[in-house]
Amino acid sequence: MVLLIIIKSLKMEAYMPGKPILIVGSIGLDTIETISERRESILGGSATYATVSAGKSADVHLVGIIGTDFPAEGKKIFEKYSQDLSNLDQKDGQTFSWGGRYPEDWDDRQTLFTELGVFANYEPKLTEKNKNTPILFLANIHPELQLSVLQQNSKRECVIIDTMNLWIDTERKKLKEVIRYCDVLLLNEFEAEQFTRRKNHDDQGAVLQSLGPQQVIIKYGKKGARLYSGHSVETIGVFSVKNVVDPTGAGDAFGGGFAAAIAHGKSMTEAIINGSALASICIEGFGIESLHRASNDEIDHRKEYLRNTLNS
Repeated sequence: MVLLIIIKSLKMEAYMPGKPILIVGSIGLDTIETISERRESILGGSATYATVSAGKSADVHLVGIIGTDFPAEGKKIFEKYSQDLSNLDQKDGQTFSWGGRYPEDWDDRQTLFTELGVFANYEPKLTEKNKNTPILFLANIHPELQLSVLQQNSKRECVIIDTMNLWIDTERKKLKEVIRYCDVLLLNEFEAEQFTRRKNHDDQGAVLQSLGPQQVIIKYGKKGARLYSGHSVETIGVFSVKNVVDPTGAGDAFGGGFAAAIAHGKSMTEAIINGSALASICIEGFGIESLHRASNDEIDHRKEYLRNTLNS
């Protein structure tokens, strides 16, 4: 049985203008197990979390692929949070699916299965409109796909890239090629150590910046995030969540929120604050449930709290 959120309205009640964001990533149907609950076929994938997060305040153009089994309720989610679905492809076959199990302490997530489905042979072909989108968020997908999108977009002003340990292990050379084109690189603390083979945080930041990005953001989970920009380092704290329900997609929600703030001309610090606020909301529900429910007031409350943590 597909468990998805019922949408009461198809469009955002309030839409704030800004530069459009092209979000590229995976769209999936996830199975998630925690110590207290199991959910099957819930809407997931890196592009999904990023689109819902960014789409709460920005103009999102979604790039991804789904199968013929993708539920209508999922399409309504994308209609609500994306202003352009011309690059949402649907092909015969099954939608990408992934299953994960979390232990009690939420560390060392176990992958139960990965079925690529129609995503296996996906080759994104941007529409003419999307070739001119100024803000690019290349969420966690194979670096070859990230590079393909980069090469098709000639009007990019800011490229934000996320990745994961799998690509660092298996596609390091191609990933380095992609990173050369990016303005902002997002990693978590484990990926930063894995990629740089350095344990010192500042050394990690310096090595990553030497690969091309002007800014590097390393996320430390409960310890917040660090922004490496030139020779400066800024620390942003975290909004403490009392009841973690499902940490899946938190990094993608961070990236979407970050990109939305950049699209509105905000500073790097404010973009991290926006991303952190949305990531903290994401982990309070299964899949995108809590992101979808979150009010602007709640997001603003968390952002104000995070502003008070700067460099503390």
